[in-house]
Amino acid sequence: MSLQDATATLRNRVGTDCGLGAVLKFDCGSDGVIVIDGRSVPNAVDNADREADCTLTLPLATLAEMLSGDLDPTTGFMTGRFKVEGDMGVALKLQRVL
Repeated sequence: MSLQDATATLRNRVGTDCGLGAVLKFDCGSDGVIVIDGRSVPNAVDNADREADCTLTLPLATLAEMLSGDLDPTTGFMTGRFKVEGDMGVALKLQRVL
């Protein structure tokens, strides 16, 4: 899955209001970033790197596994597949989007 495919998938899932109420960034290293702006109305998903309330640092392949349903976000975190920086409460709301 490319970064553009992942961005489009997240954009479709987020819709106009995902209930996140915060800015969440997926930092996929050299592959780029995906930012969900759950504060804007309607919610927005883009690839512009900026400050976020919560940042998940993970390989693009791991994000693809979560988007396809092959990896539960809680399991991914508990097994060290990705790191969370910032507001853990925002990360917990990730289930709503995925």
